[in-house]
Amino acid sequence: MQKSQTTQVKSLTLANHQTSRWHSFSSQDEINQAAVKRILEAADEAIAQYGSFLIVLAGGSTPKSVYQLLAKEQADWAKWHVYHNDDRCLPVDHAERNSKMARDAWLNHVAIPQAQIHDIPAELGNVEGAKAYAETLAGVRSFDLVILGLGEDGHTASLFPGQAVDNSADAVPVFNSPKPPADRVTISQNRLNNTHEVLFLVTGAGKQEAVDNWLNGVAIPATLIAPAQGVDVYCFGVKVAA
Repeated sequence: MQKSQTTQVKSLTLANHQTSRWHSFSSQDEINQAAVKRILEAADEAIAQYGSFLIVLAGGSTPKSVYQLLAKEQADWAKWHVYHNDDRCLPVDHAERNSKMARDAWLNHVAIPQAQIHDIPAELGNVEGAKAYAETLAGVRSFDLVILGLGEDGHTASLFPGQAVDNSADAVPVFNSPKPPADRVTISQNRLNNTHEVLFLVTGAGKQEAVDNWLNGVAIPATLIAPAQGVDVYCFGVKVAA
């Protein structure tokens, strides 16, 4: 892999007291390869410390490319535990389900035990699906790595602008999503923050306004993710002010 042209804005404290570190890459392949490298490193570190690796997946095209690369890698898959940050209330086999995308791109091709792949049962509807996933997450230790994306409106997971943040449980229902389908299930802000590491994957010029707002201190939903260790934002196709 070519050395990436990386810009880092270290210890940048933004809205909601979020500390972020920004990394800019010069191609889609570079950001994909860097993400794969970091995920595998995080897995090794967690397995060495805890005997297991707890990762939370994002949906979207950039994560999909990363998952397709992970499918070709060697890892201690038996110790991986996979969760999803959100999903749409659609049938299990619907093309727009995040769980189906992750399975097709990656999870069906590696030896992670099925009992350690925890899909959100969003097909039950947002209320019952959230209740069931909250039970799945009950007693689970802090996540090791949460992967997130960024919407053009600044949303992440299914935390949308202008909607009240529900932290009543580890997984909560979403109503009236501005992006269809209206009903979704998301891991709550508080539970996403209960992690050792967060990696945002942000690509495409369409995200520029959201990135500008983020860097200018606007409290977009992405800034709600503010774990003590801060977040890393990997970018391609957007301008990041140094």
